[in-house]
Amino acid sequence: MAKPDVRADLTRSAVSRYIQLATLFRRRIESGQWPVGGQIPTVDDLAADCGVARATIRQALGTLEAEGFVERFRAKGTFVRRRPQDQLWCEVETDWSGLLSAREGATIEILSEELGVTPPYRPHAIGELSGSYRHLRRRHWQNGTPFLLADVYLDEKLSKKMSPEAFTTKTALRLAASLPGVTIIDARQTMTVSTADIETADLLKIQLNAPVVHVNRSAVDQRGVLVLVANGIYRGDVVRVDVKLR
Repeated sequence: MAKPDVRADLTRSAVSRYIQLATLFRRRIESGQWPVGGQIPTVDDLAADCGVARATIRQALGTLEAEGFVERFRAKGTFVRRRPQDQLWCEVETDWSGLLSAREGATIEILSEELGVTPPYRPHAIGELSGSYRHLRRRHWQNGTPFLLADVYLDEKLSKKMSPEAFTTKTALRLAASLPGVTIIDARQTMTVSTADIETADLLKIQLNAPVVHVNRSAVDQRGVLVLVANGIYRGDVVRVDVKLR
């Protein structure tokens, strides 16, 4: 099998080369091509292989070092400290009971709140819009690490009957299921993989263009009203999705 032309791939993208290389090197660690405890190729070798300046390689390795994947030693070289999947602790559930569960040890921070709004985007063609919604922008933390940035839209009239504590302790679908007098009859979830923009990178404390997982959720009550629209962005380096096939 022919060896991929890294240099050609780098020239085709508008993303900064050091970010592309950091992603490439991260995948080499994750796949085991660069094993934990092992020494990776020298800066000179990587620069020649990738067709970039040594400063660009150093910048890419600096990104991985800041993330804790590699460690550089003067006059010795660069060594792999751990694999990216070692920190996969955030499971995105795919069944209803799991989606209602709160993540143990997680905390929820409300970044902003507004009333009388309409969701700007409906990810699923189900239910009829409510008259107005409460919009919560929330950031979820665990062990001092932000792992989820979410925009949650709840039926405003029903949400006013909930305690303020609920908005900082309950997941989006649990909020919807807890709305007074509501029975959820239809709920959908869609997941897509993308990269972090400037705002997302800042709020989730990750590198620009780092991998993220977008999770869109919708819930409809017994009246046929869309009582919840939630658009979440998970850090790609801590998320895992398990699906039972049989």
